Amino acid sequence: MKSDRIKNWPKKERPREKLLAEGAQKQADANLLAVVLRVGRGTFKKGEPGQSAQALAHALLNDFSGLKGLDRATTQELLAVPGLSDAKVAQIKAAFELGKRVCQRTLNAVSIQSSQAIADHFRPRFTGKRQEIVIAVFLNGQNQRLGEKDITEGTPTQATVYVRRVIEEALHLSAAAVVLVHNHPSGSPEPSAGDDDTTRDLLKACKLVQLILLDHVIVGETEHYSYSDTGRLKALDAE
Repeated sequence: MKSDRIKNWPKKERPREKLLAEGAQKQADANLLAVVLRVGRGTFKKGEPGQSAQALAHALLNDFSGLKGLDRATTQELLAVPGLSDAKVAQIKAAFELGKRVCQRTLNAVSIQSSQAIADHFRPRFTGKRQEIVIAVFLNGQNQRLGEKDITEGTPTQATVYVRRVIEEALHLSAAAVVLVHNHPSGSPEPSAGDDDTTRDLLKACKLVQLILLDHVIVGETEHYSYSDTGRLKALDAE
């Protein structure tokens, strides 16, 4: 690994120039991260050599166990790394967020009726999250999306859903139906007893205001669970 300043390298070996010449898809993770960082870090002790952007990128990927770990790292954890300034941390977080937004699909009148499409839409948004995030998607009578709202963000193992907030937002938007979506940071989408309780409570509340709970979709790392597709929603409603 080179330790001197990148500007002293041959042009064809510099991360930015390599990306422009070969294309971003051909670059190693460290090269792409070096482009995002732009510059490395200086010396911390007299006589100690500095570190190039690429060397810093390699160190970060090693310390955080790759891109996934780096994405999951909090702003505070990144700022604790010697040489990572506010600007560098902001650049890293912005790069990950842009990638997620490109991957995120737009829900429409057709795809909203598919739990797979819902999971595909929200999975990029959940990627790298350590906590459960609960989102309500509100629909009109034709199952067209009126809007969505983050309801709560909880601990890594459980999120408390505020049913009142879901109902209030639905009434505000004059929604006819709602789909509840949340992630499982563990990666497994299998519902817990708490998930059943949340679904049951929301079903009861929706009935009181003539709102339809179409589905509760749990998004895992690669798979999802649909209360509607599996018949679990109907079973809870019949209790």
